[in-house]
Amino acid sequence: MGTMKDHLANGIISLALSLVITAVTAKREDGPWNKKELLVAVGISSFLSGFFTSYYAK
Repeated sequence: MGTMKDHLANGIISLALSLVITAVTAKREDGPWNKKELLVAVGISSFLSGFFTSYYAK
């Protein structure tokens, strides 16, 4: 099992990739949210996904 530093790094990498891809592909607003709200939601979920995938992967 990796260290907490490794899990945080994986979460941050997932966060960065997801934010860049979302920011590039989200050209217009299709719902009752704005781009900032969308990026916050994507950022939280991608960080947690990357962190816990790393944490629980063996």
